[in-house]
Amino acid sequence: MKKLNRINTGLEKLQPIKVVQFGEGNFLRAFVDYAFDKLNKEVDFNAGIAVVQPLKDGMVNMINDQDGLYTLFMNGIKKGEKIQDIVLINNIVKTINPYTEFTNYLALAKEEELQFIVSNTTEAGIEFIGSDTPDMQPPVSFPAKLTVLLYERFKHFNGDASKGVTVIPCELIDYNSETLKKYILQYVDLWKLEDAFKTWVSDACTYHSTLVDRIVPGYPRAEIEEYNNKLDYQDNLIVAAEPFFLWAIEGGDDLKAKLPFHKTDLNVKIVDDIRPFKMIKVRILNGAHTAMVPFSLLHGNKLVMETVNGDFTGKFVNSVISEISETLDMDKNEITAYSEEVMDRFKNPFIKHALADIALNSVSKFKVRVLPSLLGYYNANKKLPVNLTFSLASLIRFYKGTWNGQSLPVKDGEDITAFFNGLWKSDDYEKIARLTLQNKSFWDEDLTEIPGLTRAITIALEEIDSNGIEAGFAKFQERIK
Repeated sequence: MKKLNRINTGLEKLQPIKVVQFGEGNFLRAFVDYAFDKLNKEVDFNAGIAVVQPLKDGMVNMINDQDGLYTLFMNGIKKGEKIQDIVLINNIVKTINPYTEFTNYLALAKEEELQFIVSNTTEAGIEFIGSDTPDMQPPVSFPAKLTVLLYERFKHFNGDASKGVTVIPCELIDYNSETLKKYILQYVDLWKLEDAFKTWVSDACTYHSTLVDRIVPGYPRAEIEEYNNKLDYQDNLIVAAEPFFLWAIEGGDDLKAKLPFHKTDLNVKIVDDIRPFKMIKVRILNGAHTAMVPFSLLHGNKLVMETVNGDFTGKFVNSVISEISETLDMDKNEITAYSEEVMDRFKNPFIKHALADIALNSVSKFKVRVLPSLLGYYNANKKLPVNLTFSLASLIRFYKGTWNGQSLPVKDGEDITAFFNGLWKSDDYEKIARLTLQNKSFWDEDLTEIPGLTRAITIALEEIDSNGIEAGFAKFQERIK
């Protein structure tokens, strides 16, 4: 089979760089890059994307090896019929690793037609690190990297307000654009950059919070031969996703004019307030995803579909969603309909979504996606939600890193893994529960102050280690009555 590149596909003409994208993972390639690809092909948007690798260990070299090309398979069921759409995405025109190509990274600031900054650096990515400095090549945090790039653009174009950019972060945190802007301005102050730049950042650039919704399992390892058989070229970057697509972006008529998605059939909603979209999606879809990973891996499952189809694990996920739904102040029929749709999406037979692939940064994900439901349930009912509480205990047990002599796919920051490595040297379950729950760097609050939570987590940890997940959950329910 021929190599996938621009010469072999006749796609040698490159679009001008209009988008700088922080992140090169499966989600952005199956979501944002796909969306801009639709604009290019359907309304002649003519937008090229420059992809910046936000971490030292990334995959921009793999993308560069294929000249930015890759195949997106969208597989699912619509009205009872199986569907599969195959799209060759061709709008990534440059890839940069700022850790080895810092000069090239700064050069992006000088692109005449640059209009948009998009990102998905996970919930842990939008952070302020006070030790970052403007002369680091590059700074550690994503907001600091972006501040350096914006400052370079400001200087190169002499503060021209027309060269401001539209910033559209896709990280799943509340008020993602407001938080990102706040940190950029903190770096401006910390680094004592000129007031004119601060004004340019605030006034010439615009910031738009978002909600993104699409399940993206990524590279279909188990079925790669079947996928390759549908192509006449060799693609090492195939990405699989469901057909469902929702991108809600806060903005008005100005943004609609900049991003004419209304001229496509793509479900992009530019609205005044994304909070209703975000609440139901983050709490139910992402919350159920994050809550299921530790207990299902410990139960022996490897896939989301396997989890929701299992007698025990499927019932557990449904119960988790029921507990989450109780905390949402929204139309109950709408919540029920969305919950049913989510379970159908989880059961998509085409999607082999590995639980291990969802395990990245599970602590920060739990804080954002699941903890508000746990706390909301307790505040409303003055009792703990059984399933969500057991899920939190499973998370803590998961971070021990081994189960039945096998390694678990723990993937998180060094500070978090070091904390749990030290903690699990003890076999005192009450101590493990207490120290984890009172760690404010994880949860932004001391969870031991919630009546009964430390005891419940202690019991759950004891039962998980003594009896496994399924029998342990049954005994946990009996003991906390």
